[in-house]
Parts: sequence; C-alpha cells; structure tokens
Amino acid sequence: MANTTVQENNYMLNDLAAQGRQEQLPGAVRHAEQTHDHLFTFYTENGTRLLLHVLSDKILRFRYLTPGAAAEPDFSYAVPGAGDHHPTRPAVPTFLEFKEKSDHYRITTGRVICIVWKDSLRTRVLDRSGNILSADEKGFHWQYDYESGNDIVKMSQQVPSGVCYYGLGDKPANMNLRGQRFLNWGSDTYGYEKGTDPLYKNIPFFQVLHQRIAHGIFFDNTFKAFFDFAAERADVTSFWAEGGEMNYYFIYGPTLLEVTQEYTLLTCPPELPPLWTLGYQQCKWSYFPQSNVHAVAQGLRERQIPCDAMYLDIDYMDGYRCFTWHPQHFPEPKQMVADLAADGFKTVVIIDPGIKIDPQYPVYREGLANDYFCRRADGPLMRGSVWPGLCTFPDYTRPEVREWWAGLFEGLIKDVGVRGVWNDMNEPAVFEKGTFPDDVRFGYDGQPGSHRKAHNIYGMQMARATNAGVKRFSYPNRPFTITRSTYAGGQRYSSGWTGDNIASWDHLWLANIQCQRLSISGFSFIGSDIGGFIDTPSGELYSRWIALGAFHPFFRTHSSGDHGDQEPWSFGEPTTSLARHFIELRYRLLPYVYTAFWQYVSQGTPMLRPLTFLDQNDPETYLRMAEFSLGDNLLVCPITQAGVDGRWMYLPKGQWYYYWTDELKSGGQEVWAAADLTRIPLFIKAGAVVPMQPVMQYVGENAVEELTLHVYHPGQAEPFESVLYDDGGEGYAYEQGHKTVRRFRVAADANGLTISQTTEGNYQPSYATYRVVLHGLPATIEVADADGQSATLGQYEATETTAAAPALWVSSSFQELKLLLAEPAAEAQG
Repeated sequence: MANTTVQENNYMLNDLAAQGRQEQLPGAVRHAEQTHDHLFTFYTENGTRLLLHVLSDKILRFRYLTPGAAAEPDFSYAVPGAGDHHPTRPAVPTFLEFKEKSDHYRITTGRVICIVWKDSLRTRVLDRSGNILSADEKGFHWQYDYESGNDIVKMSQQVPSGVCYYGLGDKPANMNLRGQRFLNWGSDTYGYEKGTDPLYKNIPFFQVLHQRIAHGIFFDNTFKAFFDFAAERADVTSFWAEGGEMNYYFIYGPTLLEVTQEYTLLTCPPELPPLWTLGYQQCKWSYFPQSNVHAVAQGLRERQIPCDAMYLDIDYMDGYRCFTWHPQHFPEPKQMVADLAADGFKTVVIIDPGIKIDPQYPVYREGLANDYFCRRADGPLMRGSVWPGLCTFPDYTRPEVREWWAGLFEGLIKDVGVRGVWNDMNEPAVFEKGTFPDDVRFGYDGQPGSHRKAHNIYGMQMARATNAGVKRFSYPNRPFTITRSTYAGGQRYSSGWTGDNIASWDHLWLANIQCQRLSISGFSFIGSDIGGFIDTPSGELYSRWIALGAFHPFFRTHSSGDHGDQEPWSFGEPTTSLARHFIELRYRLLPYVYTAFWQYVSQGTPMLRPLTFLDQNDPETYLRMAEFSLGDNLLVCPITQAGVDGRWMYLPKGQWYYYWTDELKSGGQEVWAAADLTRIPLFIKAGAVVPMQPVMQYVGENAVEELTLHVYHPGQAEPFESVLYDDGGEGYAYEQGHKTVRRFRVAADANGLTISQTTEGNYQPSYATYRVVLHGLPATIEVADADGQSATLGQYEATETTAAAPALWVSSSFQELKLLLAEPAAEAQG
C-alpha cells in the first residue's frame, strides 16, 4: 500500500512538472480600457495582458505580458524612445475609434481595423475595405523554460493561400521565404552557403503579401528568435523567442515599398554619408607592410582605375591590439595616411571588440580599472580567444563604456587622419566556442541581463559606440563606419557587408539576393566582398561580380590574402579594362546614387528594390529574384553564370530602355538582354532623367563643371518626374538647409517634348551647365527652346552609353526646355 502511495506521489510530481512545460494560453478577456490617448489594455481571466498601442494610422504595436509578470521598462535598441532624437517618428493617428461589441473589441484607425476577440485574446487586422490582413491562429501563447527561467513567448498566425513572405535581413535563401524556417542568433559563418542559417545579422522584420496587399511584422525581441513561414504546418506561420516579451509591430502598406518605408522611419534611417563612401573601395586581409599599401594605391592610379578608399585589416596592429600600429610594418602611419590622402585615398582601418589581456596595454588597463569589460555570472571577466589571443570584451550596452570606447578613436581619427572604421568579429565571435556563454552579464542600459538577451544587439551597440567616436573626431567631416553584425535599427550607425563569402558563381547569385533582402529590411548601405573573400575567382567571375557591385550602395573588393591577389589588375586583360569600365560607370552615376541615398534617409525608401516591390500587382514578380532596381529608375539584372552572353529577365510594368542600345521594351514580359562581358543587363525607365558626372579618379578630384542629364522619352505615358539631390557630399551644412533638390518633369505630346525643372534650396553646385542627352526621340529636333532662349544643339554622338543620341546644352537654372520635333512622316520621306 505504501509503495502504491509513493508511485502516485511521483506521478503527481511528474505530472506537475509536465504541466509547467506545457504551452499556456491567455484565456478570455475580462475587461478592456483605453489607458492613454492611443494605448489600450486588455485584461484576461488568468492575468495575461495585452497592451495595444496605436502609433499611427498604419502601425499597431502588440505587447503581451504573461500572468504575474511586471511590465518591463518600455525600452528598445531598435526604436528610439520618447527622450531620444527621432526625426522620423510616426505621425499620430488621424482617426481613432474604440468600440465594444458582444464578442469582440474593435479599434479603428484611418487605415486599419483591429479586432480583439473576447474569448481568447486572439486578434485580427483588416483594412478599411474589410480585407483580412492578419489573423491569429493560436495567437499569443507561451511556455516556461526551466533552464533559463524565461518564458518562451510565441505567436502563431493563419496562412491564407497564395501568401508570400519577404525580408528578414541577410538570410541566404530564396527571396520568398514561404515554406522555410529561420533563426536569429548572429553567428560568425565563414564560408557560408545557400541555406546556411543563422548568419551575422539579426533583423526580425518581414513583409507579407497577400491578394496584392502588403503588411509587415517587426518582432522587437533581442533573445534567440525563430521564424517559421508555413514550414512545419502549411496553414500556420509563427515566430517566437527564448525570453523577453512578445512585442511586435503590425505595419500596414498597402504596398511593399510603403511597408519598408514605415519600418525604416520607425527604426530611423542613417544620416547622409560622405559622398566618397559611395565610390569604389579596395580591401584585403591584409595589405602590409606600409610599402605594399602604397604599391596597391599607386597601381590603381597608374592604371586609371578610380578608387576612394584603401583598407587596413588586422595586420596593421601591434600584435592585433586594437588602436595600435605595428612598429615594423607601419613605422610612420600618420605620414602614410597623409600621403594616401594627397593622392585622393581615404584610409579605413579594422577594429574588433576583443581587447588583449596584457597589463602593458593601455586600453586593457583602462578597461580593467573602470570595470568596462563583460563578466561572467559569478564575477570573473569574460575571457575568450580571438586574433590577439586571450581577450576581454567591452560591454557596449553600458553608456559609460560606449563613451569610453568612442574616446579611444582620437588617436586613429584626429591624430593619424584615418577616415573610416570597420567593425568585425562583433557577433560577438570567439574562436572554437562560437560566442560568449549564456551566463555573461550585460548592463543593457540600466536593465541588466544575460548574454541570451544581449547577444543579438552586441554588434549593433559596438557599431553605435564606434560611430560616435568616428563622428566626434571626424567633425566637421561626416563619419564612416562598417559592421558585420547588427540588429534592427542598426542602419542608424553603420554600413555593412554580407560577410565571409566564397569566390563562386553561387555566391555571386547570393550577393544579389542578400543585398536586396537587407535593403528591404531597412539596411540599404550594403554590399558584398566583390570576387569572394575565400578562394580565388576567375577573371570572368570577377568581371561579372564587379559589374553587379557597381550597383550596390557599398562597393568594395575584399579578399583573404592566403587565396591570392584580387586587385582589379590581378587577372590580366581583359579583366582589368572591364573592371575599370564598370567602376567608371559607378563614378558617372554618383549623382544618381547619392540622390537614392538621400531618398532613403529622408523617406525610408530602400535603395535596392526587388522586382515584387516594383509591381506587386503582377504575380509574375512574386518568385523572381535576379532583377532589382537601384533607386527609382535603374533596373539591373546580373549575369550569374559562366560562359554566357546575356540572359532572359522580366521587365515590370511600363516602358524600359536598354541602357547599352536605347532599344525600347514593354514591361510585363520576359526579354532577352544581350550582355557580353562589357555589359550588365541594365534598363532605364521611360520618362526618367538620369544625372551623370564626368569620370574622376576619386570624389572631389576635380570640380564638376558640367552635369549630364540623360533624358529618356516617355512615349505615350503620363508625365514622369525624377529628382536630383546635392549638398556637396561632405559636412553638415545640409542640416541648416545648404542643399538643393531639383525635380525634373518630362512630358511628351504629338509635337515634341517638354522638360521642366523646379529647384528647392540654396546650395550652389560647381557646375552652371547641363548637357542634356535625349534618348528615344521619335524624330529629329527642329527647335530647342530653354526659357524662351534658343538652346545649343549638338550632333548625334556616342554618349556614356554605347548608343548615339542628340545632345544640347542649357543653363543648370533652366525652368522649361521645349523641344519641337519634325513630323515622323516627313522624317521617313527624307
């Protein structure tokens, strides 16, 4: 009998333990109240609460609190708080209504309707026309994790037929994420491949497209997070994290472009970079000694290959100690940097988070004396091996540590003259162990936590501290920082690259996908290691890769030194000439690229846009991945196979000119783009005005005396508007209005073409003349009139493209340029 009682008690104990591991649900809603103007709180019978914050007509924030849990301070590294500078904070809702019905509560804004069901706390979001945008399956639920003491917080939603998912940062997978599962846990993934997960960056934001209507979900949780896009169950998508709160933002479009804009403005775009950072950059692990750096720089100039930046990897340091110089390899760093600057090169250096444990090393001594390094749960310093050997690591989640770290850049930036800093190994990476143990403690800006909570934002906070230092000591110039790892909102502090890729055609394909995906995830200042970091590319692969890189915002060749040389001339001819050709094209396009960056900064528009973003009403675009636009008017499609002389690609709606021939094609169909090694498939939108400047060896080498406007006839389309932004490309005078926005409107009628220009702002560029090149004219020009004055008309001539086109010259201050064309019939008879 006693033995039976013991068995029953054991069964009861085991049963209680099993219950503790079961999924918990909120239960029925007991009551709801509007606690602030735009905040609603829903209380359930078992103590679960939903805080639903209406940020704007388009953005709803869902924050769930489990029973007995006190609301943590409302803090986010991704979304600046009320006390922070946030120039793009969402506008308050223009309309807001709260009603209680028999079985649900209803919140209505100017754009969406949110229903909260009383029986379960499940939610549904609709547009004002009644289309269901998002509907919970189980909705919010959670499970206690005994090992960490955290709740694993989960959200599951219904998957309607035909839905597509995009975004989620640097995932090396097909553009449409449906049917796949992913993990956010920043990892040093040397030589990753398609399908490798996780990678370096942690951006928990994705877009949903269904019935041609788009919305986004931003899951602002820094713990290890998972995303299942109908992989486990075809009718359910879910996301969850191993701690923290279920805290997500619903972002309504209705276009994919608007979803990304709203997210980017919510998490804040970066400030404008210096223009030179959009030029070509040359990097290697490693250029040393000092003479080798000069030789590579000289090689670029002698071969007339434009370049703005030279990089120094870890071998410039003394024993890999950050903020030091190797006494033999770089005995005169200040002179070297000055000599490079005199030849137009800006010097960029790498800085890692690992600080060598060395009592003779001032940075280590300072950090130790002030207790700035991360510690284990029981008190000892976090120690791990990276390039210098055994190291400690700063806790960048503490304001005083970020301030100290920023101050360390005075020597590199102010004293030596370095212009940019590149953060690597900041996932954080530790040799052989991967990353820090879970018990490492962080200050987390006043909300202490473990590495479980801080891992995914470590790289972002390092970039934040680095950017603060570079900015402080670069002033009045603008800062330039690069990071390998980041979190949502990290675009405020840094540019980035896609990590340690491989010299293969597969990785050229991946570079295209990853840069598009990061761009639509709010992080536009992105590029890949051109040619591949690991192994050596063929001349053909390098040529195709640099052609693609010319259309990525961050444009850098980088390689590992133990795999051979990878300078543009390393492969001989014709590769050297091909590299020069595409780099020169990039420099001609800098006014256009800089304008696209200004649009990103001011409007949140991604610089790189997948085909779906260009026409989400066309299902043909939903699964395509190769084609993308750079800014508003350039459509690019890289060649990612060896031995081909062109490719089939899909044109979105509208009319498009093939850049190399001016051949006009209609969108909504596949077209063949002939492209030998001298070309990349590149189309220009009909009606566009594409600004170009003369080729220079580096930004600022010469004053731009004449700007070329390539104008593409709009055909029968409606008038078309293009924009050109300029502020000189350096300094902060633009913040006081020292900038100019020029808007061009191109309209065609039966008799000719009219190009109008409006100008806002007071910045005066160095040029006073436009060379206007006219593409696709149906007839010859009889009369050209600019503001009532006859314009100077040139002959048909080969232009920056390979197509001959007529050109004319007008003042850069013109307001209206009218072209009268000869009648096509008369033209034909002649």
